[in-house]
Amino acid sequence: MRILIVTDAWHPQINGVVRTLERVCEGLRARGCTVEMLTPQGFSTIPLPSYADIRLALATPGQIARRIEQARPDHIHIATEGPLGILARRYCVKRDLSFTTSYHTRFPEYLSARAPIPESWSYAWLRRFHNAGSGTLVATPSLAGELAGRGFTNVRPWTRGVDTTMFRPDRRRKTARPGPVFLSVGRVAVEKNLPAFLDLDLPGSKVVVGDGPALERFREVYPDVTFLGVKTGDELADIYASADVFVFPSRTDTFGIVLLEALASGVPVAAFPVTGPRDVLADGVGGVLSEDLRQASLAALDVSRTDARAKAMQYSWSACADLFLQYARAAHREEPRLALPQPAA
Repeated sequence: MRILIVTDAWHPQINGVVRTLERVCEGLRARGCTVEMLTPQGFSTIPLPSYADIRLALATPGQIARRIEQARPDHIHIATEGPLGILARRYCVKRDLSFTTSYHTRFPEYLSARAPIPESWSYAWLRRFHNAGSGTLVATPSLAGELAGRGFTNVRPWTRGVDTTMFRPDRRRKTARPGPVFLSVGRVAVEKNLPAFLDLDLPGSKVVVGDGPALERFREVYPDVTFLGVKTGDELADIYASADVFVFPSRTDTFGIVLLEALASGVPVAAFPVTGPRDVLADGVGGVLSEDLRQASLAALDVSRTDARAKAMQYSWSACADLFLQYARAAHREEPRLALPQPAA
């Protein structure tokens, strides 16, 4: 099967969307699929207002049409609602082609945190965007229920995974920082609600891994917190395993792959009882959920690291790729597509 994935989020960005798409592509190719990516690479870009690290592609409808026709896909998946996603959706709708979408980011909440735009307006636009497809893939049951309640149709569960060979407890190292070590990993931006962690009165040390528009300001406001910037690979895995508790202060993530990376590293999680953490930790195994994040963080110190690791082992990128392929095949079967025009010679 030939699959084209359209995404506005791609390298050099480091986030859950990029990691998910990378691993899904690997899984699909291992299953014999031909996968092509339509990303901002190869286009002129401009910085996203208020978030210069994210670049938006300057593409024309004709350019996107040519890229799609050259790919000759059996199925098109639109992963994001940015400029490339909008143009790819326009192409599919105009030609009555089936496609799937995925809902990775709570843009209404992110946007309202930066500008006086009602969330209801943004959700109305997103509902129209996604409902044109044959299925909207979402990471958790609670998010699926929420979007269905907002009028999204054909919402499909799509799990996430974690590399349990990279992130594992035996990477734990001694640290010179006073213990216990409370760690948070993710974008350092307003929508991540990081001050809910940074303001906590906790013993030991607080460590933050990640970059973002609020990093320098937080470094000035919180001089007692260690901000390590972006870390990847073995270095990141060592940092995870060497922490005592992973604190996840976000209330707006649709999942939070960092939760699974921490659990796989044997690190208990403390979080608010919201979408993502609630779906992973509602049974009380591997972490603590509470509206009192300090209480959750302290209680997580007593959570079994073995149980945390066992929880992560329930998630796999293989299952994530299998679900994606199942939905792609269903869309291809149930909605016979028009033949794509031949690309110009």
